[in-house]
Amino acid sequence: MALRHAVLAALLDGEFSGYQLAKAFDVGVANFWHALPQQLYAELAKLEREGLVTGRQVVQEARPNKRLFQVTDAGLAELEQFAAAVSKPSFIRDDLLVKVQAADRVDTGPVIGQLEERAAAADARIKLFGELLRRMRGDTDEEEFLSRGTRIGPYLTCLRGLAFEEGHRDWCLRIAGVLRARRSARTPR
Repeated sequence: MALRHAVLAALLDGEFSGYQLAKAFDVGVANFWHALPQQLYAELAKLEREGLVTGRQVVQEARPNKRLFQVTDAGLAELEQFAAAVSKPSFIRDDLLVKVQAADRVDTGPVIGQLEERAAAADARIKLFGELLRRMRGDTDEEEFLSRGTRIGPYLTCLRGLAFEEGHRDWCLRIAGVLRARRSARTPR
């Protein structure tokens, strides 16, 4: 997947400025695709040159002018082609896993601390996803929303983000506990 597809998908909900797009990425898209604001602005300009998004200038009195972008028919066609293409399997690439791999030969104290920090960060994202999911479905029960909601794509990706963070948190806490117990067993009393 290219950043272009993530940007096009994020713009499906309407017209956004680059700033609003960056905020939308932070909240929803970032759980499966990371991009810096500078990358988003550059990608928007490229997509506009290619006719996949259209931008319009909005004059503001008390603030600098802004550009709002929306997906064009060509952009929707690009997303259609992308959706039909075979996806490559995902993989994990994480330096913390390399540290855990080396746990038999290194001081595990710092690794345990990093695992616990990751678990706490995952816990914070779990809360964020929970709030986001509740906001998206409103007063509607989840099963009802999933069967009849008008725009479920962002909801479904947030469900994946939630499941990932829960699994990650649980794994980090378990491994920190294992390493702590092994460390204690080796330490003379």
